[in-house]
Amino acid sequence: MVERHARAIAAPPEAVWDALHRADFGRSRAVRLLLWLRGLGRRSALRLADVVAGGFVALGARPPNELALGAVGRFWTPSGGRRRLADADAFRRFEEAGCAKAAWDFRLEPSGDGTLLSTETRVYCLDAKSRRRFLVYWRLIGPFSGLIRREILKVVAREAERR
Repeated sequence: MVERHARAIAAPPEAVWDALHRADFGRSRAVRLLLWLRGLGRRSALRLADVVAGGFVALGARPPNELALGAVGRFWTPSGGRRRLADADAFRRFEEAGCAKAAWDFRLEPSGDGTLLSTETRVYCLDAKSRRRFLVYWRLIGPFSGLIRREILKVVAREAERR
């Protein structure tokens, strides 16, 4: 599964990069509601560092152009069944049947007087059974997952353009 979203932002890549790290994604009511429905509780703030602290691992970065994060788990279960990983190498080596790997990146490209900020999410299921379960889950959750990503892009754009 691959999902992509993009947004033009009236700010240079360096400002967008800073905003990506500084923005509180929880400023979006939709993001707060969907995370609450997922059982992730209410947080005072939800920044990129909080996403990493919540179980994503940094896979790589090329400031101010690209950032990649990864997570593994059984995303179709109520808790998400996430596994804690030490680093990018552990993510690459992870091969446990019954799980899936998700990679999420942000790309910043100069565009006219601003920046095109895009995000791509890829999910790879490690066996046929997990793939079937994930596809059923994704039919239901996919549109809401996309909404979260679009809302994150909107929050980052507001933060970058505000400066």
